[in-house]
Amino acid sequence: MSVSVIVITRNSEAIIRRCLESASWADEIVVVEHGSTDRTAEICRELGAKVHQTPDWPGYGRQKNRALDLASGDWVLSLDSDEWITPELRAEIERVIAAPGEKVAFAMPRRSSFCGRFMRHSGWWPDYVNRLFRRGSARFSEDHVHERLIVSGLRGRLRQHVMHEAVTDLDQMLTKMNVYSTTSAQMFHQRGRRASIATALLHGGWAFTRTYFLRAGFLDGREGLMLAIANAEGAYYRYLKLMLLSDKAANRE
Repeated sequence: MSVSVIVITRNSEAIIRRCLESASWADEIVVVEHGSTDRTAEICRELGAKVHQTPDWPGYGRQKNRALDLASGDWVLSLDSDEWITPELRAEIERVIAAPGEKVAFAMPRRSSFCGRFMRHSGWWPDYVNRLFRRGSARFSEDHVHERLIVSGLRGRLRQHVMHEAVTDLDQMLTKMNVYSTTSAQMFHQRGRRASIATALLHGGWAFTRTYFLRAGFLDGREGLMLAIANAEGAYYRYLKLMLLSDKAANRE
């Protein structure tokens, strides 16, 4: 069984080498890149990846489907540029695709770091993500952000985890929060959803409560508190931006 690794990326020269080197055992690596101004594409080619550069950005889901359409392996492993495969996970992947039974996709736990700390609670562990699947059995949703893998068939779970450097510092956290809250608000607006100040406050408060208390973020120390506050702020600004988009649309009418 052959394996294709697919990655979508932009301006990731600082981290892409770690990702691709961890997947060097795959039969092919397909990278779809958009708008990089650094050495991302050059590094990917140096490491033997097949690089496809796109002139536009259609969102995460559609961009991942573009990469999927370029893959030729029997099985596909989707990675983000800030993720990497351990030797133990590689061995388990090779074992399950050799004898998958009736399963056509597998989820794997993801071990993520936040500002230098690998989180063990806060909803970040085990954080199963569907990433390994038989080609032709699944596609990504076309959501602009928070895309998901839609699988036609039985799914299984792996024991070994994929590594993920989610947030390196506060500057990156704030940048991600701003981008994701804006994009999510736009997506909700297109679907006809509305919000108010009360909606934003309630979602922000719920995000903090869920992360810090219900998902035991307090056991992750100061980083757990930082993450809970970040989740609350992200939810608050998402619905606040949605409210303002709705106001603008109403004023135009």
